Parts: sequence; structure tokens; C-alpha cells
Amino acid sequence: MTGALLLRPWWLAGLVPLLALAWWLDRRGPSAGGWEQVMPPHMLAAMRALGALGGSTGRWGPLLPVGAAALLVLGLSGPALPRADAPVLARTDSVLIAIDLSPSVARGPALAQAQQAAAALLQGLAGRPVGLILYSGEAYAASAPTTDPRTLQTLIAVLDADTVPGQGSRPAAAIGLAGQMFGDAGQADLVLISDGAGVDGQAVAEAGRLAALGTRIWAVRVVGAAPQAPTPAPDALAQLVQSGGQMVLAQDVDGLAARLRQGGDRRRDPAVTALGYRDLGPFLAALAALPLLQMLRRRQ
Repeated sequence: MTGALLLRPWWLAGLVPLLALAWWLDRRGPSAGGWEQVMPPHMLAAMRALGALGGSTGRWGPLLPVGAAALLVLGLSGPALPRADAPVLARTDSVLIAIDLSPSVARGPALAQAQQAAAALLQGLAGRPVGLILYSGEAYAASAPTTDPRTLQTLIAVLDADTVPGQGSRPAAAIGLAGQMFGDAGQADLVLISDGAGVDGQAVAEAGRLAALGTRIWAVRVVGAAPQAPTPAPDALAQLVQSGGQMVLAQDVDGLAARLRQGGDRRRDPAVTALGYRDLGPFLAALAALPLLQMLRRRQ
């Protein structure tokens, strides 16, 4: 029974009124068509023994329909055991990594940190589809979510200051593009790797819209701006963290990967869960026919 569970446990609430009804029927005693209210108990027992009274006989007769209803409720609660032949489903909880390649990052030591952080995320996210966004003044989809990290590792390793054209840093563009790439998939994660430059009201608004769809937004802060580049505020990226995400430093990216590896699906689909278990509910509910058949036999 290891791994057994109830697929629809809320049906167990139906046992409460059934238990109350069983207690009341047991206190009332067996029914004899109303004669039990006017005849002495010894005379009632003798008349029953002679077969002169109809209705249920015995103490448990009135409880038979209650027992049948209880078996139906237990069956509807969905007791289940793990299936050895459970289907393997492709994961749809994608992760998008958005790397800031604005001049302040791409022309300074922060670029190496960003590459190392992205590579560590790829290694730690085995099993989850991962896509890549590169941005500066504009955002570009470098790769759709894929479960083969080798293609992204090669791309990340060759990033430099000339990979993305344009100047400036607009995380709002990267977040907006991520929303388009995610589509309707709510259980997803976006990881921004940046020094925090370009965070403005538009970026915060885009992050809020994406989080409203169920996407968690994380941030990895790299340090070491290019010469003569302004240094962003240390907490700039924290404004973009939404829906349970977190801002971490580049050296702490392994812990972030461990959290992301657990998946973005916080609201498990009962239909998907049921695919991994064998539902014993129909077999248990079928047992309700036994007390019902016993009732029919007694009425013949």
C-alpha cells in the first residue's frame, strides 16, 4: 500500500451524515411497520419469529442501505495505488533565462559571471524545458524552450559584446518577450541575469502582468560594470521579482537551480495526477450492490 492516496478525498465528508443516520437507526431499533411502537418487546420478537410481521428483521437490517451508501462514498473518494505502467508525460513548466547583454554587462567582468550563472542553471534544471532570451535595448529570442541543454550551453559560451546589437538596457522588453514565448502556460519561471540596469516603471508593470498569469520571476544579480558605466542600485532587480520568486547573487545560483528543479506547477492538475495511479474506487463502489441485494432477498 506504499504510495496509496485518495484522488477525491472531499467525498469523505459524506460519511459524517451517514454515521449520524446509522447511530439514529441503531438507537431506534429494527422497524416492524409501526408495530414496535404498540407491542411489548417479547410479543414483537415472537411475532417476528413466526413470520407474522413484515419489514426488516434483525438488528442490522435497517443499516443495510446506510452501508451501501457508505461504500459508494468510499468509492467516490478514489482510493488509488501507484501504477507500474504509468505514462511518462513531457513537462510543460518551462524556464526562460534572460541574459542582459547591455554594454554595462557585456563589456565588463560581469559578462563572465552571467555566463557562469546561466551555465549553472542549465546543469541544475535537468528535465525542465529551458529557453534563452538575450537583450539590451531590445530583446531577442535566442532559443525556444528545449530539454537538450547542450544547444544552449554552446550559445552561452560564445556570448560577447557584439552578440546583441543596440545600446541601452530594457528588461521590460525581455519580460514582454517572455510573456509571448510562454503563451498560456501559467506554471513557468523567468530568470533575469543582469546587473539591474534599466529597471523602470515599465519593467515593473510588465513583471506584474506576467506574474498575474502565474509565472514566477527570479533575478540573478551580477556585479562588475564596464568602465565608465553607471552602477545600478543593488536592489534594482528586487523590484521585478514577482509571484514567489527571489533575487540572488551570481554565486548563489546553485541554490536557485535546486528550487527551480522542483518545477513551476504549484497547482497540480488532478487529471494528470490520476494518470499515475490505478483508481480502485469503481471496484469499491461495486461492493455497494452486496447490501442492496441482501435487502432484496429479505423482501421476497
